[in-house]
Amino acid sequence: MKKLLKNLGIWIIIAMIIGIVVGIFMGEDASIFKPLGDFFIQLIKMLVVPLVFVSIVSGAAALGETKSAGLVGGLSIGYMMITTVISISVALMLGAIFQPGANVAADGMTAIAQAGEAAAESAAPATAGFWDTVIGMIPANPIEALSTGNILQIIIFGLFFGFGISALAAEKRRMLTNGLNNILEALIWCIGKVMYVAPFGVFGLIADATGTFGFDILMQVANVLWLDLIAVAIIGLGLYPLTVALLSRVSLKSYFREMIKPQIVSFSTASSLATLPVNMEACDRMGISKQTSGFVLPLGATINMSGNAIYYALLATFFAQLYGIDLGMTEYVSITIVCALGAIGQAGVPGPTLLAAAVLVAAGIPLEGLPLFYALDRIFDMIRTTLNITGDAACAAVVDRFVKR
Repeated sequence: MKKLLKNLGIWIIIAMIIGIVVGIFMGEDASIFKPLGDFFIQLIKMLVVPLVFVSIVSGAAALGETKSAGLVGGLSIGYMMITTVISISVALMLGAIFQPGANVAADGMTAIAQAGEAAAESAAPATAGFWDTVIGMIPANPIEALSTGNILQIIIFGLFFGFGISALAAEKRRMLTNGLNNILEALIWCIGKVMYVAPFGVFGLIADATGTFGFDILMQVANVLWLDLIAVAIIGLGLYPLTVALLSRVSLKSYFREMIKPQIVSFSTASSLATLPVNMEACDRMGISKQTSGFVLPLGATINMSGNAIYYALLATFFAQLYGIDLGMTEYVSITIVCALGAIGQAGVPGPTLLAAAVLVAAGIPLEGLPLFYALDRIFDMIRTTLNITGDAACAAVVDRFVKR
């Protein structure tokens, strides 16, 4: 019982339930609790930029060292990036077709419309052309990008800087990467402390949302869950098996049979790293060499986050529709790049909150609605982790075919 009471996720769910009840009974008067939510959101915003920058630089510096692994490193990263971009595209397409947040936005919610207009004014013009988008990704002044919170420019500069660090002599590189990892640990400590405020923030935001907009807004969150399951099924049962069938020596029968145990473990633990030993054992039984799986699977557990990318893309489309924000090519490109490249910095970052916030910021979407998903986050986490480890094994199977030459 004591262990249960110490579980922050339980307290967040309890806070959400209390917030719903208070919102239903108090109606619009529940807005008096909104400052609690605003305080929590402001704390998250405070940590988004430094965390994204430091984690991207640290991740890129580590990735740059995979050049010593030659073909294995190049093929692994290429496979993971391509499948992640495809996953994001599928999620964005499903979001555009099924419009999970459109029904709420159509109910004439004044506060939401005002927030959407304010965000749209600060967002990049939807009419920007391809080259405007590409050039706009490169910061003319990285310090300005950091100060204004331009997530896309921060990621591009962070990657470039991280690869520069990886090119240094071993002693210098080790000194800098150790320093970056220490800073990252400090930021993660800060996140841990901020999350203690989460139950109060979730209570305030949910009470205000339920009282102002009614219970329907919470029911809309279920739409995102169904779309997430569809997208995960398309990638996990379609794309990954297709690459295994066409590009590897592993039979589909063996692949599906051996992946059952790792998928059960990943679904129950919601941790790619915790599933790593089981996934390696499954790859051994598929006939994948230990040298390949020993490199690809740990790398995939830290940067192959297609399940996360699907979730973030669906969140972005949901909230864009909720706030009445039209997403143009610039925003779609920003979402895709932040989701794909942001996965490099996922290792060591607890939970999805900060990167989800970064994706919304990159597309000019307000963060205020993000806590709506906190109560269901464990379910989303189990689903996306299962897809992530499935992709890791598929990558190992594909890479192993080519390196065995």
